Amino acid sequence: MEYLDIVDENGIPTGEIIERETAHREGIRHRTAHVWLLRKRNGTVQVLLQKRCRTKSSYPSCYDISSAGHIPAGVDYIPSALRELEEELGVKADPEELIYCGSRTVSGDDVFFGKEFHDRQFSKVFVLWRDTDESGFTLQKEEVDEVRWIGLDECIESVRNNTIKHCIMIEELELIRSSVFPQKK
Repeated sequence: MEYLDIVDENGIPTGEIIERETAHREGIRHRTAHVWLLRKRNGTVQVLLQKRCRTKSSYPSCYDISSAGHIPAGVDYIPSALRELEEELGVKADPEELIYCGSRTVSGDDVFFGKEFHDRQFSKVFVLWRDTDESGFTLQKEEVDEVRWIGLDECIESVRNNTIKHCIMIEELELIRSSVFPQKK
């Protein structure tokens, strides 16, 4: 069983913990860390998308954040982000390599495999610059079916127009773009 800290609207733990499945069944706010891998190729900033495993309990076979995960009870954002990077993609990074872009509140309701899913997250969003080809990642087969690099602007348009199957929030991509290109809106 995986336990999460229940957090307030600012992402501060309340001192209570909850089992992950219960948090999603009941819509209890918890923490996640999101890391977007970026690289520059041919004058373009590219973002790495992971395709979620087709057997995932939520958003199967959807393109998603490069690496993201729930933060276990008692653990902080950066150690959790670094652990997820290594587990999901085989990427080792130092804490100072993560560039903090901001935080977001995520709220969504859905049904997966006949079960209600109520997601209430407080997420800290980071960027990590890493120039690695798709074949250079070691994918965690229970989590990730594949990865692909895509131009950041192309990714934003694909998400905005729903031309790829995804579970990415456009606001988060725009947060990433404004962190990389402060003059762009």
